[in-house]
Amino acid sequence: MSITATALAPCSKCGKKAEITIYKSINTAENPELREKIRNGSLFIWECPHCGQANLAKYESLYHDPDGKIMIWLMPSGDLPETQMQAISNHAKAMGDYRLRRVEDVGELMEKVLIFDAGLDDMAVEMCKYVTKMEMSAKKSAGQENLADTPFHFHRIEDIDGMKCLVFIYPSAGQMMSLNVGYNVYEDSLGILQRNPDIIPQGTFLKIDRNWLASVIRG
Repeated sequence: MSITATALAPCSKCGKKAEITIYKSINTAENPELREKIRNGSLFIWECPHCGQANLAKYESLYHDPDGKIMIWLMPSGDLPETQMQAISNHAKAMGDYRLRRVEDVGELMEKVLIFDAGLDDMAVEMCKYVTKMEMSAKKSAGQENLADTPFHFHRIEDIDGMKCLVFIYPSAGQMMSLNVGYNVYEDSLGILQRNPDIIPQGTFLKIDRNWLASVIRG
């Protein structure tokens, strides 16, 4: 079940505190309406009753999709309580083959949900981002920005001119830009993972991001 609580949060503009609702856990089977609010980030936005400022709430939350067998632990502090993690991991294993992930901010949580809802593998998506950046860097001409350290985020799958594509978004000059990548690049990335199972990390509540991929490549 989804578990809520209340907390006092300071406004980023006026500094006054307001009581907000926070979700300690989110169960999409029991509360399917929360899924879209996570996908678009609105679940974590609250409006200050004093000045009207929109604020981002930062708190720990456990996302649970029983149908997709997915648990994602949002942990802004980055700290992982071992006993609690193990207890939840054991519970997930008892219910079946779950994918367990951890993220540190709302943007990462949104992306993970979008990836899994699209039926994709998040490890292959990270590899797809890396391959795309390397290809773009190799082809870039003088004056173009270096995208190697720019965060790409998966947005959706789309058919463009009869070709299935992964659409990524990334920040550039204060705006969000989009990039279409052929589905074949994702399939190639998935194939690399399948041929090299030793690079797939073991453990519970894995943090799968570009830092993970960088460690794999360096290794």
